[in-house]
Amino acid sequence: MIIDFSKFSSIKIGPKIRVKIVNEYNYNSEVLIGRATNTLISPSPPKLALLDERYKFIKTENAYLRVGAKTKNQSLYHFCKRKNIKGFEFLAKLPGTIGGSIKMNAGVKEFEISNNLVAIKTLNGWIEKKDITFSYRFSNINEPVFEALFEIKEGFDFELDKTLKLLRSNQPKEASLGSVFKNPKNDFAGRLIEAVGMKGMKKGGIKVSEIHANFFINTGSGTFEDMMFLIKEAKKRVYNEFGILLEEEIIIL
Repeated sequence: MIIDFSKFSSIKIGPKIRVKIVNEYNYNSEVLIGRATNTLISPSPPKLALLDERYKFIKTENAYLRVGAKTKNQSLYHFCKRKNIKGFEFLAKLPGTIGGSIKMNAGVKEFEISNNLVAIKTLNGWIEKKDITFSYRFSNINEPVFEALFEIKEGFDFELDKTLKLLRSNQPKEASLGSVFKNPKNDFAGRLIEAVGMKGMKKGGIKVSEIHANFFINTGSGTFEDMMFLIKEAKKRVYNEFGILLEEEIIIL
């Protein structure tokens, strides 16, 4: 399948290349991507793959939710809202798919995708959560995720839903990859980038957002090189000023 990442990626950067559609039986070490919502694709990436459509589903099985890894985060959010299931309120404004979110332990504040997780299905069958390491925007999962099993807890929290949506209202609407850097312990990447004078800084078609400095937005003609320049510049300035080495939250391929 040919995909033009300058249209497919949420930051509208990337080449037009052939991508393999994979399942549990034909995967062969390709780099699996979801919807490229937090992935910066270079002009010469490794071999890429997308999951087959068969992994786009949500089922209830007794006290569990069984979800295909290609399912959009927002689809699971709407399903849980309709079915009065709590623990997934934070997915309302979170782009991407369940598989990618599990791999990076996506979330908002302390609300993370791993919280209600029971197990994941990989090339090696089902793996229980207790055998996986999760931390802030991290997991040690190094193979494709095909399905996930979550615990069902009744009582969708409408107040929390409203609060979390307000939290994300200060984020720019332009094409971006979301937060570029993880927040350092007891601080915020956006604050640090702003403190070193980069808020509003532009390189080519990429600009450090004036709304939230941890978002680098594509103004229409941004390139991979523009993005990498600003990423390296932010890391250099923050380290020189504060002695803090910023760690990318986005994936660079």
